[in-house]
Amino acid sequence: MSLRTSRPARAGQYLALLAYLVFLAFPFLWLISTSFKSPRELGDLHPTWIPKDPSLDNYRQAFAEQPLLEAALNSLTAALAAALIAVVVATPMAFVLARHRSRLTTAATGWVVVSQAFPFVLVIIPLFLILKNLHLINSLPGLIMVYVVWSLPFALWMLVGYVRAVPRELEEAAAVDGAGRLRTLVSVTAPLLAPGLVATALFAFITAWNEFFFALVLLKSPEKQTLPVILTHFIGTEGVADLGPLAAAAFLATLPSLVIFAVIQKRITGGMLAGAVKS
Repeated sequence: MSLRTSRPARAGQYLALLAYLVFLAFPFLWLISTSFKSPRELGDLHPTWIPKDPSLDNYRQAFAEQPLLEAALNSLTAALAAALIAVVVATPMAFVLARHRSRLTTAATGWVVVSQAFPFVLVIIPLFLILKNLHLINSLPGLIMVYVVWSLPFALWMLVGYVRAVPRELEEAAAVDGAGRLRTLVSVTAPLLAPGLVATALFAFITAWNEFFFALVLLKSPEKQTLPVILTHFIGTEGVADLGPLAAAAFLATLPSLVIFAVIQKRITGGMLAGAVKS
């Protein structure tokens, strides 16, 4: 039996992949289309893909009604800080869990995975009380602390796999040359972990950028709220959404994640492939 995939099977795979891409792209394309439609066209009983009279009025109205730029800056600050801190903290922890295997490290790794199953509702009250005692309620530092704690377990789990892929022989050679564990981690292991560090930081950034529940509960002042929370202000008290400005603001909120991933994904893939072919 040939190991090569037959043409019909390969065609089926491509069709399935195309259908999946269409499924993922439909909401985003519809969001873009809605953001350029007039209120009259949004109320049409027979909606169309392409706006009949596209305009930027929804974008102007969105910026006029809500402080989108200020909220975007808050989200960017919280997401970047959380991603950076999570990677810095998780890297040495991952090194220890990957290189010093024992029952304790196995139990710790299992607990890291299990902790991701905890729903937000179970932890929000203890977090709120802790941050209240630290006087960090309604502040970006408090929100950043929560994002770091929430993204750290999965970031640690990701980096453990990357560290285990680094050959031990390189670290042993560095130890023979007189390098300590910290020097080995910084000079030998960390450069080889670059694709993993970038992927982990990207995960932590997107998680913090899109997060809504913690920001809604912990931030009360409008000038400190993040972009996902500001998007809810386009929904009236009776639950009626201002679809045009909401679609425009939501589209702008998705752009940073898409741009960052588009820029970084080639480097991630290239770094992984380069590491795979090295002897």
